[in-house]
Amino acid sequence: MKAWILTQQAPVEERPLTLADLPDPQPGEHEIRIKVSYAGICRTDIHIAEGDLPLVKSPIILGHEVVGTVDKVGSSVTNFRIGERAGAYWLHSACGHCKYCRSGQENYCPDFKATGWHADGGFAEYTLVPDAFAISLESVQLEPPKIPPLLCPGIAGYAAFKLTEVQSGESLGLYGFGPTAYYVLKVAQSLNIHTYVSSRSSENIERARQAGAKWAADTSQDEMPVDLDAAILFPPAGNLVEPILAHVKPGGNLVLAPVSSSPIRIENYSENLWGRTIDTLYQLKRSDAEEFIGLVNDLDLHLGIHLFPFEKLDEAIILAKQGKLEQPNAVIEVNA
Repeated sequence: MKAWILTQQAPVEERPLTLADLPDPQPGEHEIRIKVSYAGICRTDIHIAEGDLPLVKSPIILGHEVVGTVDKVGSSVTNFRIGERAGAYWLHSACGHCKYCRSGQENYCPDFKATGWHADGGFAEYTLVPDAFAISLESVQLEPPKIPPLLCPGIAGYAAFKLTEVQSGESLGLYGFGPTAYYVLKVAQSLNIHTYVSSRSSENIERARQAGAKWAADTSQDEMPVDLDAAILFPPAGNLVEPILAHVKPGGNLVLAPVSSSPIRIENYSENLWGRTIDTLYQLKRSDAEEFIGLVNDLDLHLGIHLFPFEKLDEAIILAKQGKLEQPNAVIEVNA
């Protein structure tokens, strides 16, 4: 099969991913093989390629927004059939027997493995996924090229949203408005939760308004108009934590969604932190994925994709890093 492999980390402008011919992978007893149709590009792929995250497997095939068709199954697989539309996302596997796995919190498993980081991902013609962690996409009514972003920004956004515990009729602040925040807004909208968006990008402010935000502006220039029941911070900007907390009501919480952050300082504990909670989005779990995929047909989703041919992945990932995509999400067409 053809696959894009990473053997040595470097800035993506130096094209560290190379297109290679590899043997077709064969599924083990409890694995399915997905013939990849489409794969999305995520910022985390860039972090791995460039060395912001360590290279734990080399060579590695990146890509954890994977959509395709099951074309082979292991001898003990009973929950997937050949020809079924299926996908892979960030959670590749977990041990299954630690206290976290037993309680449905695989995201905290000490043996958590990530697709496209610890195990080969979807920037290839085929990929293997443990049957217990693959996700069926048979029910999803979106066109296949529009499904990959559901599998990272969609699931991650839903997981962050759940951590807020915000309820119908309450107010939720979204700081930063990329694809992940978009999916949060659409879930919140479906539950009659009022969203207030802050972004430095005039384009993203307009996109948030069109998506249904109650208010959208740049809070470095315009004051947040309400006190919030909860908020989610998406960019790795630790300097924003205290100003956001200042607009969260006592009893509310702030969810930090990025995988890294600049330093966080709280100068006024009594006024801005006391009575409020800070939580972090840490990895993903199966229930997040299954619940979100079960919701998508009821959401009014219109976030665009920039589609690239498989052979142009190295160019696509550069454009994604530089913010030069024609649409918010980059998707690679593999075996359409």
